[in-house]
Amino acid sequence: MPRGKAPEFSRRERQIMEILYRMGEATVADVLKHMPEETTYDSVRLTLGGLGEKGHVKHHRDGRRYVYRPAVSHDKASKSATQSLLHTYFRGSPSQAILSVLDVSSRNLSDRELDEIEAMVRQAKEGRKK
Repeated sequence: MPRGKAPEFSRRERQIMEILYRMGEATVADVLKHMPEETTYDSVRLTLGGLGEKGHVKHHRDGRRYVYRPAVSHDKASKSATQSLLHTYFRGSPSQAILSVLDVSSRNLSDRELDEIEAMVRQAKEGRKK
């Protein structure tokens, strides 16, 4: 995956990646059990194979089964997705993204969540001074 460029997943690929990140690793049958909508074993198997060819998942053999896991850590993938989101929708401006989130969800944020955001901003400022 190119640096700073988040992959564009189909709906099914995104669902499968979410399951793999949540579980850590899984067989086709494990993924199938956690799919939010009805699908077939072969569809999940083929999608996992495609994700493997694209470099998004790795697998190892466990007896007769393959066990799949994300090729990139969740932290690294989320940072890449965030960079892509910032570039695509906010002209690379983190402050514009934060303002957008606050504008959309300010009525739904608890005092605790707002305190957490305030503490993160304070921490970022202190880290910059060092």
